[in-house]
Amino acid sequence: MESSIERLNHFVTLLIKNVRVFNTSQCCFERKDVALMGHVFYLIEDRLEIAGKEMIDGSDLWMIPGLIDIHMHVESSMTYPQAFYQSVLQWGTTTCVADPHEIANVYGLEGVQYFLENARETDLFFGIPSSVPSTNEKLETTGGVIGLNEAEKLLENPRMKCLGEVMNFVDMKSAHSKTNAMIRLCQKERPDFLIEGHCPQLSGEDLSYYLYCGVDADHTQQTPSSIIEKTSKGMFLEIQEKSVTKENIETLVSHALYDMFAFVTDDKMAHHLLHGHLNEVLKKAVALGMPVEKAIYCATYTPARRMHLNNRGMIAPGKLADFILLNDLSQLKIASVYKQGKKVGASKAQSPVFPETYYHSVHLEPLSAIDFKLPEVNAARVRVQVMEIQEASTFTRKTDMILDVKHGQIQWQKAGLSLIAVFERYGKNGNKAFGFVKNGLQKRAALASTWAHDHHNLMVMGNDVKLMVKIANKVIAANGGYGICLEEKKALTILDIGGIISSQPIATTSKSLEAVANLMTEAGYVHQNPIMSFATLSLPVSPEIKITDVGLIDVREQRILPLIMEELSDENND
Repeated sequence: MESSIERLNHFVTLLIKNVRVFNTSQCCFERKDVALMGHVFYLIEDRLEIAGKEMIDGSDLWMIPGLIDIHMHVESSMTYPQAFYQSVLQWGTTTCVADPHEIANVYGLEGVQYFLENARETDLFFGIPSSVPSTNEKLETTGGVIGLNEAEKLLENPRMKCLGEVMNFVDMKSAHSKTNAMIRLCQKERPDFLIEGHCPQLSGEDLSYYLYCGVDADHTQQTPSSIIEKTSKGMFLEIQEKSVTKENIETLVSHALYDMFAFVTDDKMAHHLLHGHLNEVLKKAVALGMPVEKAIYCATYTPARRMHLNNRGMIAPGKLADFILLNDLSQLKIASVYKQGKKVGASKAQSPVFPETYYHSVHLEPLSAIDFKLPEVNAARVRVQVMEIQEASTFTRKTDMILDVKHGQIQWQKAGLSLIAVFERYGKNGNKAFGFVKNGLQKRAALASTWAHDHHNLMVMGNDVKLMVKIANKVIAANGGYGICLEEKKALTILDIGGIISSQPIATTSKSLEAVANLMTEAGYVHQNPIMSFATLSLPVSPEIKITDVGLIDVREQRILPLIMEELSDENND
C-alpha cells in the first residue's frame, strides 16, 4: 500500500537534479535535488528517486530564490503595471511592492485603483501613498490628493502591504499633522501594517522622533554614518543603487547588518530595464566587496520578512516556487527564471486599461516667448536665489548670485545659468513659477517634462527661450512627455497616460528615453542619471531647494523663497 508521501510523488511537476541550492538559513549553497508540485516547492533533499513530468540537470547551475523588490515605483519605468512586471521578470525580480504615489498625484484614489486593476495578473503588491501632495496644497498643485478617507478605503485591499514613503517631516512636527493621523489610522485598522520612510539627512533627535511616530524604514541616499545611526536606532534600510558605494558596502559588511537592510531599486527608468533590474544592484554590491551569498540573502529573505511575505524569499517546502537558475554565480548570470513553478518566457503585455480622460490630462494652451518673460526689475543688479544641481545626487544646493539687469530684464544667460519654469497643468489655478539653475545645460538647449516629481506639472528648463517654447509645446501636444531640444536636434518620450506613463510598448519608450538621456549628456547636463536629476528639481521634500508651480521652495523649512532676494544699485552691488 502506498504511503501518503509516495502518492504525492506522482504529482511532482518539475524535478531539478544535483543543483547547487541556496540555503537561506546558513547563507551557503548545497548540492540537492529539488522537486516542485505545481506552484510550490515540495522536496529539497540530497537525492530523490522520483520522476517528475519535467526534469532538469542542474549539475552546472546555481538555484536562488526569486528577487523581491520592496521599494519601487512602477511609474518610474514610464509604463503601466503589467508591462513593467513582464519586463522585470526576465531579470529575476518575481515580487515587487510598489508605491503608486506618482499616479496618485495626478488622479488621486481613482488613479491608484486603476493601477491595481492593471496589475491584477501580476505579483505586484502596493503601498498606500502617504504624501499626496508631497508637502501640502499651499506649496504645490496636484491633480489628486490622498487623505484619511482615501487611505481608509485602500486599507481594505489585501494587496496593500504598507503605508508608502512618509516624506513630509515638517508636517509630522506640526500640532495637527495629517501625516501622523494617517499613520495612526493604518496602525489602528491593521496593527501589523508597515510604515515606510523617506528621511534624507535626518539625524539626532529628529530621527528619533521620526521613528517614535512609527516610521521604521528608509530608502534614501545613505552614508556610513547614517547607516550606523539609523540601524542602531532600529531602522530598516532599503539600499538602492545610488547608496551602493564602496564605503557603504564596507560598513554593511564589517558590521554584519544583513538582517537590517534589503536591496531595492526605487526608480528604474524604461531604458535601464533593457539591461537589468534588481539584479544589477546586487552585481554592483558584490563587485564592491559584499559576499554574493549575503547579497542574495538581502534581495530575497530580508525583503520578504520585512513585508510579511512569508510564503516566499527562500527555497523550502511549501514556499512559492519563484526561483532563478544561474550559470555563473560570481556574475549572477541568469540562465532561466521561474515564477510559481513555470518558466518565464517572452510574452506580450496586454494593452493598458485607463479611461479616455487619462489620455488628455495636460490642460495647457501652447506657450509663447512671453510666457517665459520674467517680471521687469527697476535696478542695476539683483541678488537671486539659485538652485545648484549636484552631480552624484538628486539633492540640490541653495546658493545665490548677483546678476546684471538690462532694460528691466535679469541677464541670467550671461551668467551661465539656465531658466526653469513650472506651469500648473491640471486647469486648477494657472500658476506659473520661475527659478535659476546652476550646473544645468551647457550648450544651447531646452528640456520639458510633465514627469516632474511629485506634482507632475509641466517643468521647462533651458538657456534659449525659443527652444524652451519649442520643446514645451511638443510635450503639450503629445498630452505629456519628456523631451529635449539641443540646437537642431530633438528627442521626445511620449507619456500620454496622465502625463507620466506611456501607452506605447516598453521597448519603444526605452529607445526614445535613451535618446533623451543621450542628448542631455551631449548638452552638458552632467549627472549619473540625468533623467531623474531633472525630474526631481521639482520635488520639494528632497534637500535643499526645489521648485513647484507656486515658487522656489526651501525644503527644510517648507516655505516659499523669493526669486529676487535683493535689488542692488551700482553703489551697493557687492
